Amino acid sequence: MATEAHGAGEGGLAFHPMDQFLVKPLFGDGEVGMFTLTNATFWMALTILAIFALLVMGTSGRATIPSRMQSVAELAYDFVRKMVEDVAGKEALVFFPYIMTLFMFIVFANFLGLLPMAFTTTSHIAVTAVLAMMVFLTVTILGFVKNGPAFLSLFWVSSAPLALRPILAIIELISYFVRPVSHSIRLAGNMMAGHAVIKVFAGFSQVAMIAPLSILAVSAMYGLEVLVSFIQAYVFTILTCVYLKDALHPHH
Repeated sequence: MATEAHGAGEGGLAFHPMDQFLVKPLFGDGEVGMFTLTNATFWMALTILAIFALLVMGTSGRATIPSRMQSVAELAYDFVRKMVEDVAGKEALVFFPYIMTLFMFIVFANFLGLLPMAFTTTSHIAVTAVLAMMVFLTVTILGFVKNGPAFLSLFWVSSAPLALRPILAIIELISYFVRPVSHSIRLAGNMMAGHAVIKVFAGFSQVAMIAPLSILAVSAMYGLEVLVSFIQAYVFTILTCVYLKDALHPHH
């Protein structure tokens, strides 16, 4: 802290890219407790309100010629429904509301996190880990409920030589339990990395000599982050569909 203060006092740059990810009380400066309203809970609430505004209020008119909001809502609905059907089959459409909820929450949380002074809730592993564990438990329970012990055939590679099957079974079992880890870290890591880079370039824009280059870099990174925000929501959702397919059809 003393070094940072000394550097700032001598006119050096003093910006902290990772500070934007700190969870802070929404009111006051006290400690964050179990029931403390924080910037994270505030932006998650805004995410839910934004989804409600689009999917409920935006489609309440059910116009033959849809408004812009209704068109976006219908595009999102058709996009996710087709993804579920194409990847996991028509039998998986019963889980469409759950998968649609996942996609909309992640994509809205990602996009809202790009607003100035916003907090990106999906940059926190605590949030993405809960989403990933919900998917993991859902598909695992579904797999055993629907298939019984036959669900274990997912780990037995019958097409491989008999001598290799036990080794492959161990590898498949390990990779199965690693799913929620990779599922959550991929989303949180990508969102955190992109926002941190934008913050770094924004900090360098304080230097007059490189300010124009920094502004161009921030603009380019911001455009890339818009694309990444959608892609990461898509990747999380399509992996959920793949895991759901494994639960429904473990023999495939």
